[in-house]
Formats: sequence, C-alpha cells, structure tokens
Amino acid sequence: MAQAKSNDISNRNVTSRVNDNGRIVIPAWIRQQLGLKPGDVVVMSLEDGVLRVESQLAKVRRIQAEFQRFANSKSLASDELIAERREEARREREEWVG
Repeated sequence: MAQAKSNDISNRNVTSRVNDNGRIVIPAWIRQQLGLKPGDVVVMSLEDGVLRVESQLAKVRRIQAEFQRFANSKSLASDELIAERREEARREREEWVG
C-alpha cells in the first residue's frame, strides 16, 4: 500500500499505488495533518494535472474565508438593495404626486 522512500520523508513525499478498485491509501500522518477520521468526506479536484484532496469541512472554511473579503461589516448587500429600492420608490411617489 503506502510506501515511503527514505529520502522522500524529509520532503513529506510519499508514494502509494492505485489498486484495482481505483483506491489509494492516504498515509496516517497526512490524515492527521488534515484532521481526517474514518467516515469523513473528502473533496477531490484536478488542478493543472495535480490531484487536490481536502476535507469537506476545510473546503467550506476556505470558501467562507474567500467570500469574507467581499462582506462589508457595516451592512449586508440585501440591506443596501432594500435601501436603494425604498429610495427609488420615494422618488417615484414624489414624481407621481407632483
């Protein structure tokens, strides 16, 4: 299954064979680093020919962090849209009433 080459351990590279069912073994030290436990869900993606494996929880947290930079701590986008629509409605009423 997972075989570590003595000179690769310092670089944290490990080789593993793909079995007949397409399975590979994730070495224990990598599972520990990822916080993976039996039954956890992992998300795999192919990026420029490299297989990326991350826990589902880590992916959710990473995406949340990416979107956090778009969040404005002062107000929500929905609050801004509502305020704009109310202002629009006020102007329309003024034009209608005269």
